[in-house]
Amino acid sequence: MLKIDKLTKYYGKIKGIENLSLELNEGEIFGFIGPNGAGKSTTIKCIMNLINKNSGDIYIDGKINSKDDLELKEIIGYLPSEISLYDDMTVKQILDYNAQFYKKDTSFKRKELVTKFQLDESKKIEQLSLGNLKKLGIVLALVHDPKLIILDEPTSGLDPIMQDVFYNILKEEREKGNTIFYSTHILSEIKKICDRVGIIKDGNLIKVETLKEMKNNNLVIVTIKSRKIANIKTELKLKILEENEEEIKILYNDDINKLIKLLECYNLEKLLIEELSIEDMFIHYYK
Repeated sequence: MLKIDKLTKYYGKIKGIENLSLELNEGEIFGFIGPNGAGKSTTIKCIMNLINKNSGDIYIDGKINSKDDLELKEIIGYLPSEISLYDDMTVKQILDYNAQFYKKDTSFKRKELVTKFQLDESKKIEQLSLGNLKKLGIVLALVHDPKLIILDEPTSGLDPIMQDVFYNILKEEREKGNTIFYSTHILSEIKKICDRVGIIKDGNLIKVETLKEMKNNNLVIVTIKSRKIANIKTELKLKILEENEEEIKILYNDDINKLIKLLECYNLEKLLIEELSIEDMFIHYYK
């Protein structure tokens, strides 16, 4: 549904993204995650033709994504990280105005989404809280039943109840075969709803995996306590995460039996082996 091929964007001499290639399958929720400033919003703005790329190609539903292709625009739903609408218009007026851009009848989907998000259509945009403004942005992104849904930090401002409503709506969209590109820096969201995840760091895509694959990559955290900890550090050359005088915590991704054999000659006081959480895995890739 979405193919990005060697996308590069520089702001003068400052790198936004570089040689980023990525493919999204039809009917999946793809998490695009990275710390603030990693290049997530730059990638999305290039997809949406809101900024000019330096090089690379973007394809949507098999077609090159041209700025003037109105047919492609009709199958895309977009939620920016920051929503800016006409302050003096009401929610109803904004939704009526938005409906004019589409050939299809959006009234049924509109009513359904407005009800689920408990939006008051009589309120002016300037009267909306951050959460209600975000809910309106989500409705505008989904009301025309797009095949490709692009979401940039979609849950900021939503309370936990509305977040659950939102997640359920996205799962329904996936079941209908629609594709969702979900950009966030919040790890818990990725765990809840995403099928695959791409990790971006400093403008480069460093990993694309399913969550199941990430969990099965043999990475473990090992805590070792010993009075000979200095010898262990020097002789085994392990990747240390944390340390003090008698204890180290390491990241290990080889056969654990091999490590245990190497440690046999040391007088250990503690050996703790733990599976990595999703949070630990992402932190490992970010470093």
